[in-house]
Amino acid sequence: MSQILIIYTGGTIGMMSDPVTKVLKPINFEQIMDNVPELEKLNCRIKVHSFDEIIDSSNMNPEIWSELAGLIQSNYHDNDGFVILHGSDTMAYTASALSFMLENLGKPIIFTGSQLPISAIRTDAKENLMTAIEIAKAKKNDRARVPEVCIYFDYKLFRGNRAFKYNSSKFEAFRSPNYPILAESGVHLRFSVNDIRQPEDESSLIVHNNLVSDVGVLKLYPGISPKVVENILGADVRGIVMETFGAGNTTTDAWFIDLLKNAIDSGKVILDISQCKVGTVELGRYETSKHLKDAGVANGYDMTFESAVTKMMYLLGQSDDPLQVKEWLETDLRGEITVS
Repeated sequence: MSQILIIYTGGTIGMMSDPVTKVLKPINFEQIMDNVPELEKLNCRIKVHSFDEIIDSSNMNPEIWSELAGLIQSNYHDNDGFVILHGSDTMAYTASALSFMLENLGKPIIFTGSQLPISAIRTDAKENLMTAIEIAKAKKNDRARVPEVCIYFDYKLFRGNRAFKYNSSKFEAFRSPNYPILAESGVHLRFSVNDIRQPEDESSLIVHNNLVSDVGVLKLYPGISPKVVENILGADVRGIVMETFGAGNTTTDAWFIDLLKNAIDSGKVILDISQCKVGTVELGRYETSKHLKDAGVANGYDMTFESAVTKMMYLLGQSDDPLQVKEWLETDLRGEITVS
């Protein structure tokens, strides 16, 4: 019989309306279990670890990511899979971060939550939780079906570092336009076998806890002033995620190119990702991006913003060499990018 560890961090799934104030407040996991008696019918043993202080996902940070990675490491050999209950607002950031922090992962780590509290009549929480556990314990030939960090929401399983939250008012909260879903739940639970990554060495989990959060964000828009760009590029950070237009294009004004070159020459790493949710960065395809490639800007291909930020944090913790970090940013490490 499989054993699954549920890690309860917080989120809407574990909220209940106060009968007097009507304000949503967190509940403990025992109360969640009371609302899902069907859990007893699952053919697996369930252990639970609840955070001492249940948190809103808006308060998520790298320290908590390290705590999660440590929990998985210390419980790795005693469990067949993990389900992490997490607020949906920053779920894609946490899932992306853990995908980089956990190298050679050979067991499922399934993030889930809900748009409505588990006590609500029309809640999506029960289905999300039940199926997340089913996926976490799913095996074929005694091997995990999905040895990845994933997000399960509204009948779909996404690679964690490929998904982002796009809707706050529908049960269909997440999308992954640049990579196929890994599984879909209906009458049957169907896995997309060819799209699921397998570990190079599943017997040797390596946990990387050193994240550097000195990351800035430069989002371009028509008419952005030199003062704004200079302040962001001149900030006391080591890496910058630059959200550009279309296939990775920016203005060709000399002042902009000079500021980029100066930042890179000073040791900063600049990563180019597109503001478009679908498609990929193609540095050098247009004149408006060729200068970026020549200046040494890293190509983010089809990375999500969440994945770009957390991958930058992870790599800055691995190396002090900007050229090495740039090379790794352009390398597919955990299935986060499609390198053309």
